Amino acid sequence: MYPYQDATLAIEQRVEDLLSRMALEDKAGLLFQQIAAIGEFDAPGLFGSPSMREMLGQGLTHFNILFAPSAREIAEWHNAVQDEARKHPLGIPVTISSDPRHSFTDNPAAALLSGPFAQFPEPLGLAAIGSEELVERFADLTRREYLAIGIRVALHPQIDLATEPRWARQSATFGEDAGLTTRLGVAYIRGLQGGEVGPASVSVMAKHFPGGGPQKDGEDPHFPYGREQIYPGGLFDLHLEPFKAAIDAGVAQLMPYYGMPVGLDGVEEVGFGFNQEIITGLLREKLGYEGIVCTDWGILSNTCWGVEHLSFEERMVKAIEAGVDQFGGEVRADVLVSLVKNGTISESRIDTSVRRLLREKFRLGLFENPYVDADRAEQIVGSAEARAEGLAAQAAAHTLLTNAGGGPARLPLATGLKIYAEGLSAEALGDRGTLVGTPAEADVAILKLQAPFEQRGDGTTVESFFRAGSLEFPDAEIERIRTVAAAVPTVADVYLDRPAILAPVAGAAHSLLANFGATDEAIVRVLFGEAEPQGSLPFDIPASMAAVEASRPDVPFDTADPTFRFGHGLRYA
Repeated sequence: MYPYQDATLAIEQRVEDLLSRMALEDKAGLLFQQIAAIGEFDAPGLFGSPSMREMLGQGLTHFNILFAPSAREIAEWHNAVQDEARKHPLGIPVTISSDPRHSFTDNPAAALLSGPFAQFPEPLGLAAIGSEELVERFADLTRREYLAIGIRVALHPQIDLATEPRWARQSATFGEDAGLTTRLGVAYIRGLQGGEVGPASVSVMAKHFPGGGPQKDGEDPHFPYGREQIYPGGLFDLHLEPFKAAIDAGVAQLMPYYGMPVGLDGVEEVGFGFNQEIITGLLREKLGYEGIVCTDWGILSNTCWGVEHLSFEERMVKAIEAGVDQFGGEVRADVLVSLVKNGTISESRIDTSVRRLLREKFRLGLFENPYVDADRAEQIVGSAEARAEGLAAQAAAHTLLTNAGGGPARLPLATGLKIYAEGLSAEALGDRGTLVGTPAEADVAILKLQAPFEQRGDGTTVESFFRAGSLEFPDAEIERIRTVAAAVPTVADVYLDRPAILAPVAGAAHSLLANFGATDEAIVRVLFGEAEPQGSLPFDIPASMAAVEASRPDVPFDTADPTFRFGHGLRYA
């Protein structure tokens, strides 16, 4: 047995022993984390990447998974991956990571639909409830479900401040307020990692350092038209606050965003993953961060903002020099090997990052216990108790914006009414009322709506999954809502993944609810008073698109005369 295999030795001693035994190719492989498809090892990889067997052969030992079949399938695939990794003479175990997968978003570039996992509201909904205890409990539940199938790194929470109302990524944030985001972010880290990272932990990779909210025109830097982050209000430091608290809470890993800062004194206008002033100057030196820095996915191959003119090799060098430890969504370890062999990058610099990455594997106990129990995974993931807690949270996150003064649309609804419903299933409604086919036949109407967006892409590209652009409901939709509300007292329940322009809806509907990810069952429970809306808005609701366009992207609560303010939420009582 080599010293690095001896669990009684100090982690730092084990790291140094293993490092001394690693070939350059092994070291280079550690610095890449690519998407892996669950299934046959020789099948082509996702999005043009090599097969799983090829990537393992190149020395990669970090992978993130997207689409989830059953808990058993994930667990069995994970164990097979660990078996394959053990065939290497050093037997370095594999670390599996995941984007959020416990809510409603289904975007392969951001978050995954819950599938076999318990389903909670989006983080915006957790923010609407505002309970640190609930967030920590949710994160602990996530930890237990992740551990059961072998996921050991959470590519979340997203602790950006949602200060640009049009931004497509804000459903995964805790909203617009720095104080609330900071409190809930720390609770989330605590629930996943515990007091410190250990064998029972899921390592947290919080994102997107130093704050991904101030997007020019609200566009997202996954795409070239959204590459700029701007600070006309001078509030760069405000966006840093949740990350400072995360560092103090012991967050194991951080991910810089794709965006490039524009107009910041002394900061190069290149993407944060290439930005030495941000990663080394601010994060490492000023904030004293010693954890892992992993880039967002594909910055060398695709989202290379500010360094588009550089070659692939030059981008890699620039990011390494900036201070990153690992490249997300990249696989070209051979290029890094060549750069070290030709003297462009020193092996000692690579060793610095390898130490951090090995240390995390040791802290997580992967060398001692890389396998999971597939039978137990089936019992833990998506248990009845966890699903019930998720459903309760979906209901509690509902935010009552207006309530009719009286009549059949006053919430909670009475049972036994004739109901005209759009978007709600008869199964969910059950025997609480009688569904009718037209507003004219009904005592009350229920309209299930969602925040508007401009469709991007052609339906097949990643861009198609991002709900961006205008926050205004189309004129035809507003007219339809008004027609229904003129015929019968009407309740509207709107899914808010962004702060929609709700004034026209509020002016038409007799009662107005907002949800942040909820099944029909959760919605119906709230409508009929079986659960109470406990939410408070996690952001302002702007009065108009003109107000949004006039606001400053880095400044919270900056739209003029909002229709509803942050913290607004009525109660049935």
